[in-house]
Amino acid sequence: MSKAVNPGASAKRILVIKLSALGDFVLAMGAMRVIREFHPDAHITLLTTLPYQDFARASGLFDRIQTNGRPETGKETRALLKSLRKEQYEVVYDLHTSGRTRNYFRALNFGFGPKPLWSGHAKGSAFFHSNPAREGMHSIDRLADQLEVAGIPRDIEPTWPPMPDLSFVREKFGDRANHQLSRFGLKGAYGLLVPGASAHRDAKRWPHERYADLAGMIADAGIQPVIIGGKAETALAAKLAVVEPRIKNLTGQTDLFQIVTLAQSAAFVVGNDTGPMHMATLAGCPGVALFATDESDPAKAAPRGGQVIICKAPVLDQISVEDVWQAVRMVSGLSERKPA
Repeated sequence: MSKAVNPGASAKRILVIKLSALGDFVLAMGAMRVIREFHPDAHITLLTTLPYQDFARASGLFDRIQTNGRPETGKETRALLKSLRKEQYEVVYDLHTSGRTRNYFRALNFGFGPKPLWSGHAKGSAFFHSNPAREGMHSIDRLADQLEVAGIPRDIEPTWPPMPDLSFVREKFGDRANHQLSRFGLKGAYGLLVPGASAHRDAKRWPHERYADLAGMIADAGIQPVIIGGKAETALAAKLAVVEPRIKNLTGQTDLFQIVTLAQSAAFVVGNDTGPMHMATLAGCPGVALFATDESDPAKAAPRGGQVIICKAPVLDQISVEDVWQAVRMVSGLSERKPA
């Protein structure tokens, strides 16, 4: 534990840094909630990027959202650092812990004037997360360990590590027309498919032909297969729908909030290691997550929340449709009958 003392409830100005990506951002929301609980009267600013502004604001955890956390030019960087110095934050929780944010630490600790107590992995931090196992820890566990180093006690919450809670989405938006299943033309039971992944990580995508075959098995079992994802997955989903016309294609038609409400009513979700998959299981949806262990380690990045089964292989081409279908039946409680 650091010799520095966290001001806790007496703190007035707090900065939380979490820039991206979607899955990592959502997995950090449990840590964000604990920071708010530990500093109940503080003005807390989140430094992030534009895609997460609305979701962060709706969570109610922050007093201010600043979206210029990843400046592209030297001029923009200098402006950001100037604004951060001006705020004179008492504590900075770096939940991103990248080379970029370590540079922010160095800049804020250079020269004269008050320097914030920094929680992160930048050497010289007041609350330096020095755990040698940190790189092998799941995001949720690593952030919890980091907060303990910063002086936040485990007994601040009934359970530890703190899990993200997405119930605020249903509470704030669940009654709105664009969150009703009828808005998406859904009736009866349905299962979500998440065939996308980062644009530069094709190896994290299970072959699309197998998603089509799986969708056919799901439809044969009387469940509506529904594909979700961003605009980048629209062409892929359209290709799948040609092979299996019973697919409902909602790619590019849902915002982050709608992903949560769809997941809360779904029978299950099947997907690659990608942001919407994390959101769906954190919303309580039973899930089957597909991992290429040559690309990512389930021990560090597996979805949490609802009941989750991991199907893994060194490369995703080695995972069969039959294995995934069996996992779907197990996680969702479907009968053992084989599809027609």
